[in-house]
Amino acid sequence: MKILLAEDQTMVRTALASLLRLEADYQVDEAVDGADAQRKLQNDSYDVLLSDIEMPNITGLELVQWVHEHQPNVRSVIITTFNRAGYIKRALDAGVRGFLLKDSPIDVLISSLQQVCAGEQVISNELLIQALGQQDPLTDKERKALRLAGQGLSTQAIAKALFIAEGTARNYLSEAISKLHASNRTEAARIAHQKGWL
Repeated sequence: MKILLAEDQTMVRTALASLLRLEADYQVDEAVDGADAQRKLQNDSYDVLLSDIEMPNITGLELVQWVHEHQPNVRSVIITTFNRAGYIKRALDAGVRGFLLKDSPIDVLISSLQQVCAGEQVISNELLIQALGQQDPLTDKERKALRLAGQGLSTQAIAKALFIAEGTARNYLSEAISKLHASNRTEAARIAHQKGWL
């Protein structure tokens, strides 16, 4: 099995890659973030993408979505410390075949990867029930604007980063604030992040 492991934390990535090579004799290539993983996926073929969620440049969820659209033969598995309902729901919508927590034992990870390669979907019932309970109200454009607002960018800077008019950026932010019943963009970003919608 050939795996691409996308994880921005060096120690976690190298430890996980070493364990997979040692325990299951898998071929594991490492990507330092989502953008690096996307480049590697375009230049090589893999059986499985094993990706973290929170990474710079391209998030794990954006990466999984890209893989689902452009390389549907690659099976995507999310491995994360966050079991936020919004993340699980968005991962399922993006076509992930597995959603695992980083505190799972290595033998659970290996058997899950084998199940995914056999065409099964591996997500714990507890996480599934949690995911189905809450609906993400944000559109993709609102999410991107809110993520940038959460990083402290001004409306002007958000508009420039998203290649949209300043008024459009302001509309996306006010829609997100309204949907999340927040008093301002900072609070909206915090709420969305806690629920796994960013």
